[in-house]
Amino acid sequence: MNSFQDAVQPTSKPKMNISRQASETVLILQGGGSLGAYECGVYKSLHKHGIKFDIVAGTSIGAINATIIACAKNDPMKDLESFWLDLADGVTPPNLPYNMRSRFSAMYSAVFGNPNAFFPKWFLPSMDYFFPFLWSYLYDNTPLKNTLNKYVDFKKLRERNSPRLIVTSTDIENARPSIFDSMYDNITADHVLASAGYPFYGISWAKINGRYLWDGTLLNNTPLREVIDASPKHNKNVYLVDLFPHEQHDLPRNMVEVWHRARDITHVDKTLHTLRMSKLINRQLGLIRNMHDILDKSSLDEDSKTMFSNIQKEYHEIAQERGAIIDQIVRIQRKEDSHFLFEDADFSIDTIKNLMKNGERDAILALSEI
Repeated sequence: MNSFQDAVQPTSKPKMNISRQASETVLILQGGGSLGAYECGVYKSLHKHGIKFDIVAGTSIGAINATIIACAKNDPMKDLESFWLDLADGVTPPNLPYNMRSRFSAMYSAVFGNPNAFFPKWFLPSMDYFFPFLWSYLYDNTPLKNTLNKYVDFKKLRERNSPRLIVTSTDIENARPSIFDSMYDNITADHVLASAGYPFYGISWAKINGRYLWDGTLLNNTPLREVIDASPKHNKNVYLVDLFPHEQHDLPRNMVEVWHRARDITHVDKTLHTLRMSKLINRQLGLIRNMHDILDKSSLDEDSKTMFSNIQKEYHEIAQERGAIIDQIVRIQRKEDSHFLFEDADFSIDTIKNLMKNGERDAILALSEI
């Protein structure tokens, strides 16, 4: 349902049109470390199909991808691909079997870091260098900030033809979401990196406007609800990239696989409730509208007319300000043939290229089913 076709016409006032504004096209990008290369491939297909986005939203690595898409210095598709090729490590021997390659790359990243993404604290001199039990982080992500700035021009976010950018993070002190929205905030690389401080991998937090912020995935890895809250007037056509598989029919065989599956379940898309609530709200608004129309056409005494006038005002506010629904959602879901706990830390060039290729392929399949 794209609009309210019925007009609200009170007995003693001019006709008021309560129409839903044009639908917005939204891209939702999850967090998932090196798996974000899959989102790059997805975006390449969407871009080639001429799909333009009004809102691009993400958390963690999804926020970084979203930022490049929203305000790339040059072509967003080419810049995003170049960004991921910059992050790829050139140390892992090529053409290794996936299980060997992913473990080698993850181990190398854990020990030596990634020169374009994060740097281990044990390679940096500091006052507490010999007191690791006092450390609050293991990796400094300043290199990632420099790489991001290489590809983005944040001033473009203020241009009218740029997508609206929404990135999410988690306030450490009150466990609440901290949302940065280019419509209201002067977003910089610091805001985006605040969304990517994943504590379980030892990434440092960020301090923004007196708030200490961690990765947005701690609260919600699929920021669709945050987009609806930020833009409640427009219906939505949503493209959502799901990096973590919903289904895994082979049960874990050991504790590492147990942790892997538990991690997937923690980060998997959980927007089904949001979609159900959207449909329920739409039905309720339709029922309220029908009841309103019945009263509108009824003969009312003066006291009832006054009461009806107050109800009408509140109805208009609810229908106009909070009545948006999701018209369509297209999910592009990553699949996996093997289960590795640290697959999101595999930055080997072969893996990055395969993720991009798979994302591009899966997006084409998803678009063909619309």
